[in-house]
Amino acid sequence: MRSDTIDTFLWNLAARVPAPGGGATAGLHLAQAAALLGMVARYTEGERYAEHADTVVSVRNRADELRVVGIGLAEADASAFDAVAQAYKLPRDSDEATEARSRAITEALVEAGRIPARVIRAAEQVLDLAEQLRPVGNPNVISDVAAAADAARAAASTARINVEINLVGIRDQLARIELGEALAGVDDLLIRADKVTAEVREQIQR
Repeated sequence: MRSDTIDTFLWNLAARVPAPGGGATAGLHLAQAAALLGMVARYTEGERYAEHADTVVSVRNRADELRVVGIGLAEADASAFDAVAQAYKLPRDSDEATEARSRAITEALVEAGRIPARVIRAAEQVLDLAEQLRPVGNPNVISDVAAAADAARAAASTARINVEINLVGIRDQLARIELGEALAGVDDLLIRADKVTAEVREQIQR
């Protein structure tokens, strides 16, 4: 996926195939959010911002790492959903085959749910960076901090619905608890993202 052109990816996204889908877009929302923060951090360097250098360098380095994480999760989600689709194609022409198919579906759904759960956790980290950078970032590109917060919001919200749709088919209670816990803080995360955007809008209107 990372070597695709944007046009190729969007054609694949629009195609009648199991993946890529919404889960992959959540990973890309995450990657874009991190990339935007990396860009703002690089514009917030030099003598004018020397007093904030430690914060800016820390944000830049972590944003670069999370950009790679986001792309990796987008690719992992596409692979995981392919595995779900293959599990549903398994034969059920005997009791043993039906049981094996059911196990394979559950295992694939659990793994497919874990990936967007990781997107949620990473989106929270991206939002942490946006909150750090917003007060000190170069005002000429401060709107991109809001864009990053909105992209992180989209990543978390999209990932949440993907966890929820996978939970529908999972009967394993331990797996349901594990994935359910990943959803607990999403509403707060969305509120925090909206707050960053509101603060940026207020800043640019002064």
